[in-house]
Order: sequence, then C-alpha cells, then structure tokens
Amino acid sequence: GACLLPMNPMAADYTIDTTHSFVEFKIQHLGYSWLYGRFNKLDGSMKYDAANPESSEINITIDTASIDSNHAERDKHLRGNDFLNVAKFAKASFKSTSYKGDADKGVLTGILSLHGVEKTIEIPVEKIGEGPDPWGGERAGFAGSYTLTRADFGMDYELGPASTKVILTLGIEGIKK
Repeated sequence: GACLLPMNPMAADYTIDTTHSFVEFKIQHLGYSWLYGRFNKLDGSMKYDAANPESSEINITIDTASIDSNHAERDKHLRGNDFLNVAKFAKASFKSTSYKGDADKGVLTGILSLHGVEKTIEIPVEKIGEGPDPWGGERAGFAGSYTLTRADFGMDYELGPASTKVILTLGIEGIKK
C-alpha cells in the first residue's frame, strides 16, 4: 500500500533574534596574528522547515557603521573611504537564492551586497539546534563561514599580501513567528 505523508509546502517564518545572532570577521594583521571584529547591528528574517530544507530562505541586513574591532581609531578608519565607506554604503545585505543540503547542513547560495557591489556567493552552513525556548516559542540556530576577497568588493586598500581576504562567520538564531 501507498504511504501518504503530510506535505508542508510552506516553510515556517522566523524573525532573526538580533541579541543571539552575530556577524563576526577576522583578517590577518601583517601575517603575524588575527584581528577580530564584528558588526553589532543586524536584522532580518528566515524561512525554515526541517522536513523540506531546500525551501529555506534567509535575508539579513547589516548596519555597516556598527563595525566594532575594539579600537575606536581603527573603527573610524574601517568606516571611512578606504574600507566600508559607510556614509555612502550604510547597509550590507545577504539574500539567499537557494539551499542545497539536508536539515542539518548544506550550502546556502545568495547575493551578498557590500560596498556597492553585488556578488553571488556560497556559504557552507550547519544547523546548531532547534526546538522550544523557555518562553513558549520555537527557535532554530545556524552557523556558517565565508571567505571574502576584499578587492572583489572594491576594497583594495593595501594591507599587505596576508590581508587580502576576510573570513566572515555568521551565527544566526531565529524565533518562529
């Protein structure tokens, strides 16, 4: 006999929990050490259904002026024309276009818009966990990492050969609507 499984064509909508979501970065300093930082303000939404993971979507917006490398003068330089140029490009964003994988891990493809440049990128992601929270809600959390070449996004300020790339790490937690 045929076994009929209930279909869920609509992935659940989630709001990004901004207090438990992160966009962090690291870049080599002169090839001798890592400089770490983060963007303190981000917002967004996602769709997720463990039974139909390929229907997953995410849309994140980052306030570029919220860059924080734990050094005020350096942050001022990073916000300026040599790097993020936040006066002209106040927001960066990532909007997914597809997901390939299962409910636990896969590759998220989407458009990264940064510094006035839009590029399609792939981010390997994994589910950290999902389930009920102590306040009666449901949550799901994911992490991923992407290595960005600064010059690809028009940021070619000379920092030496060890510092052409930036590793972005994302930790995203969503609250089911």
